[in-house]
Amino acid sequence: MSTAPDGTVLAAGCVLWRRSPWGDGGLEVCLVHRPKYDDWSHPKGKLKRGEAGLAGALREVLEETGYQCTPGAALPTVHYTDGQGRPKRVEYWAAEAGEGRFTANSEVDRLLWLPPAAAHHRLTQPRDRQLVLALLDALHSA
Repeated sequence: MSTAPDGTVLAAGCVLWRRSPWGDGGLEVCLVHRPKYDDWSHPKGKLKRGEAGLAGALREVLEETGYQCTPGAALPTVHYTDGQGRPKRVEYWAAEAGEGRFTANSEVDRLLWLPPAAAHHRLTQPRDRQLVLALLDALHSA
């Protein structure tokens, strides 16, 4: 696990998106359910020692969702205190999903692809909801 000099836990993730496979051109956002916390969030995780943020984000997406992805714009970095009272910093990127297939595992037992408004509503943490809005802004600016 990587930490900053001040002890902050360093993590990274992606707001994973795709065009709807139903042919309507709509956008879908990927959410993962973590049974340990019983929450819905974006795929993310702690960086390995010496691992760059983007590399860690792409690794976590693949581990948690089974999908390869193409990174896009950097999204806001989120700061909060984790369950053990440690400060945590999570860097995020927009990422378009590529090939892959989800397989449930001990960290993530469910995955949903939802339209942005439904994803915004389903996310457990308010800090994660802001990332959906940041994704939409980034995609409209591109």
